[in-house]
Amino acid sequence: MAGALRRPLGPLSGRRVAVVGAGWAGLATAVALVEREARVTVLEAGPLVGGRARSDSADPEAFDNGQHILIGAYTRTLDLLRRTGTLPEDVLWRCPLSLRHADGTGLTLPEGWPPLAFARAIMGFVGLSWGERAAMLREAIRWSLAGFECGGEMTVATLCQPLPQAVRVRLIDPLCVAALNTPADKASARVFLRVIKDSMFGGQGSSDLLLPRRPLAELLPVPAVSWLGQQGARVETVHRARELTREGAAWDLDGQRYDGVVLACGARESARLARPFDSHWSARAEAMQYEPIVTIYVRAPAARLPAPMTALFDGPDHPAQFVFDHGAVGGTPGRHAFVISGAARWVEAGSSATADATLRQAREQLGSARWPAGASVESFRAERRATFSCTPGLQRPSTQVAPGLVAAGDHVEGPYPATLEGAVRSADLAVAALVAALG
Repeated sequence: MAGALRRPLGPLSGRRVAVVGAGWAGLATAVALVEREARVTVLEAGPLVGGRARSDSADPEAFDNGQHILIGAYTRTLDLLRRTGTLPEDVLWRCPLSLRHADGTGLTLPEGWPPLAFARAIMGFVGLSWGERAAMLREAIRWSLAGFECGGEMTVATLCQPLPQAVRVRLIDPLCVAALNTPADKASARVFLRVIKDSMFGGQGSSDLLLPRRPLAELLPVPAVSWLGQQGARVETVHRARELTREGAAWDLDGQRYDGVVLACGARESARLARPFDSHWSARAEAMQYEPIVTIYVRAPAARLPAPMTALFDGPDHPAQFVFDHGAVGGTPGRHAFVISGAARWVEAGSSATADATLRQAREQLGSARWPAGASVESFRAERRATFSCTPGLQRPSTQVAPGLVAAGDHVEGPYPATLEGAVRSADLAVAALVAALG
């Protein structure tokens, strides 16, 4: 009788690998390593997993550290959710991209072939003249013919200089700060065009909004930790990696021997651990600048927004660019999240002044019919290092640090700004580098 067929061993079978950091990049890395049969230990300095996309508890009504959204183009992130046992349709509310204000101005992308859908959305943009809409379409065609490429030193403001001011104010500036969390006059045009290409022109549904129905912990952090535990991997919280040394072809991390190490923590913490092995890599990581994001959770049971994600006009006295209705997508009823991107000025103003200005903005722009009196602030969340400042010519640290020592994270070199998809894709590159070094 023929012997039973044996499954081929994975490329990292039996290899011991440490992953430093349990944010989305670290968890994605750990899952991919386990799938390649590595013996994985994850070390997280904080008490909670999830990094900058986490919940403050396992409670079904827990507050997230900030309002996050996904889009249909986040293919690797959606695949990771499925691999760890979460169906995206159970935890994410999907709808066509809509950037509309309470007064009805703005656009919504219809379904269909992306270039045609984009053209229809622009031509149906309420609040722009026909000439302004035509100018936007001409510029989009020019970007497409150039392969959505431009000089690496160009800002979004320079790229869009030919456009009428109304187009820049009503469309480009909100898109830029939402996607890159960097003002248009400082943001990288090259990265902006890549985002436009992959979201607006990436394929059917690539631009769709995916809004969390559940706390962020239920999307990936909790399911991933459970899945990793079932596969024999270890996840240790409240364990800051202290010292990393090289021991021949192996690594010693806090007295434990590993064949490979993945630095999936923040850029500065990664720089500290990597400095003895590549000072140039560490200097590049430490040089990165950051932009804050403020999320203000407001309790307003009687509020009725025109859409689950409603755009707002920001300005000197108006902090927020968007407001989200959690109850409308199946989350906590009556909870609304106001998001302030590129929030450095408002962080300096303080939580009280910023919250008061945001509530005034809501009353003025949403109107008393949609935003009745009685709203109260539930929680004020300021993520001071929410994203790196996505500026032209930014030199991000590479995946490879040293043989068997690699880095993952949304700050690591790649085509995207600081997003969940960027973090997950960086994990793919880090694991590929380890397989090449150890497999």
